[in-house]
Amino acid sequence: MNTISLTEPAAATAGAAAAGPRCAPAWRAPALTLALGLAACAGMPDQLGLLTRIFIVGLFVLSLDLVVGIAGLATLGHAAMFGMGAYAAGVFALRVAPDPLVGLGVGLLAGALLAGLSGAFLLRYQGFTFLMLTVAVSQLVLSAAHKARAWTGGDDGLSGFSMGPLLGRFAFDLEGRVAACYTLGVLVLGFYAARRLVDSPFGLAVRGIHESRARMAALGTPVYRRLLGIYTAAGALAGAAGALSAQTTAVVGLDSLSFALSAEALVMLILGGAGRLTGALIGAAVFLVLHHTASSINPYHWLFIVGGLLMLVVLVPPAKATAWLRARLGGAP
Repeated sequence: MNTISLTEPAAATAGAAAAGPRCAPAWRAPALTLALGLAACAGMPDQLGLLTRIFIVGLFVLSLDLVVGIAGLATLGHAAMFGMGAYAAGVFALRVAPDPLVGLGVGLLAGALLAGLSGAFLLRYQGFTFLMLTVAVSQLVLSAAHKARAWTGGDDGLSGFSMGPLLGRFAFDLEGRVAACYTLGVLVLGFYAARRLVDSPFGLAVRGIHESRARMAALGTPVYRRLLGIYTAAGALAGAAGALSAQTTAVVGLDSLSFALSAEALVMLILGGAGRLTGALIGAAVFLVLHHTASSINPYHWLFIVGGLLMLVVLVPPAKATAWLRARLGGAP
């Protein structure tokens, strides 16, 4: 009896074809994000600082979704790549050149380098061991940043640098218009790149690994290399988000490497829904708006609202909630 051997790209393509029609074009969701972001900036000119923070954190949580939602790798150390990108961009601006776009590239490369080097070791493990090792790597990077005071400022943070005009023409203004448009543009480009990556044969193979490592390995997929690739790509996006944070605030603190930041990013991803990319942006926006609004009302109990939303999301799946709403709005018994 003859057998047919499927290569990884063929298997991924066949699986996509069997699943039905392809999803929407990769540019559609980023274009919608751009339109909504510009509308928010125009409609809330007094909240540009908050919107800038949402765009930066949205990119960071988007990078986390590549690791957790797409590849199925549970991590609590993703802030290490964010902080590495932030410190790299800050040191570059302080000691080399204040060009924002070059600094953004430096931060992106720093995040990708840390993810590639650490992932080469971490991805040899799975499950709880992998989770704890990501925390360990994050704490090692935090400790190194604390000790390298000459470069990072230690507990006092890295400051004293300012960014040059964007593209040599647009200076960062006190109102935050340039910073908001700059971070929104980088978010949209990062979203588009992530969407193309996830919809490619490479991304489909990573999704297959998430579903069943053994099955994809049996099909000839280089599981380790595919996971290292997606982990490095996620690190690059996280590093870019960190660079944006450093450039728009002109300060980098040790909190950019903290365990709390990794945990908050995971909470945002759960709120929005993992594995869909758009959920990362929704979760970041909801969390930060809740934080901003509730903490201004009561700075001590705003987490109660976030905890309630988390319980709602976990106990009531989005599909079930949507079906319930449609039934009620449609007048179904």
